[in-house]
Amino acid sequence: MTPIISVKPVVLSAPGRGADLRVRVSAPVTGGALPVVVFSHGFGWSLDGYAPLADHWATQGFVVVQPTHLDSRTLGIPHEDPRFPRIWRLRIEDLQRVLDGLDVLEASVPGLGGRIDRGRIAVAGHSWGAQTASTLLGARVLDAGGVPGEDLSDARVSAGVLLALTGLGDDLTPFAAEQLPFMRPSFATMTAPALIVAGDHDQSRLSTRGPDWFTDPYTYSPGDKSLLTLFGAEHSLGGIPGYEVAETTDESPARVALLQHLTTAFLRSALHPEDTGWKTAVAALAEDPAPLGKVESK
Repeated sequence: MTPIISVKPVVLSAPGRGADLRVRVSAPVTGGALPVVVFSHGFGWSLDGYAPLADHWATQGFVVVQPTHLDSRTLGIPHEDPRFPRIWRLRIEDLQRVLDGLDVLEASVPGLGGRIDRGRIAVAGHSWGAQTASTLLGARVLDAGGVPGEDLSDARVSAGVLLALTGLGDDLTPFAAEQLPFMRPSFATMTAPALIVAGDHDQSRLSTRGPDWFTDPYTYSPGDKSLLTLFGAEHSLGGIPGYEVAETTDESPARVALLQHLTTAFLRSALHPEDTGWKTAVAALAEDPAPLGKVESK
């Protein structure tokens, strides 16, 4: 396993945000032409979360960038804060700011200079972070009348990994529909290649539907998409926010290991089209006599 270096916090200036953007950058200590994964955390988390994924991707040759969004518990912004209704949009700006600031981020990590491949960038995210990431892949937010909002896709981003991404807004509970109006996605324009990961035991309190709600991003987006359904997985997908954290209701190191393996293979093949690792990994899962999940693609 390749050793990694991780630097935090790297601070990016963010005028008008109310606080500068604090970021963690993790990278392997060796290797060049390293692709980049920008990761958006779930509600309340920070640059310190998701080590089971971030550290693994870094050991596998990726530069992983983790911004801390304004909803982070580490910042303690109250619900009455005037920025709160716009945090969903400020989250997207955080990812854009990371992409704009790659030079600063690269210079912040000893020995990383000149080793990043800016032509191979992916976004990833979990839960709210997956919605944030999905907009850079082409997803939009519908207004109250069902009209798609602004196109926030980013040509610098080639692919994405969307973990426990919520489904269509038509199936929100009344509370969620009132309190979270930005949770009305349209996936019709999410054209960039993506791996969508759903747990078949992920029952959301925000939805009137069952766990199949989390497969909507695959069903309603145009192809080049793959859907990984993890058997028995709840919203933490076995423990990706971190082992032994309160939110992990379905702790499974084996499930996390599968997710590490498959997401790495997908990212490599999506960013290096000549790489066949994803096809190999999917075939191996299909042949497993006791699989922990299944993959379908379109």
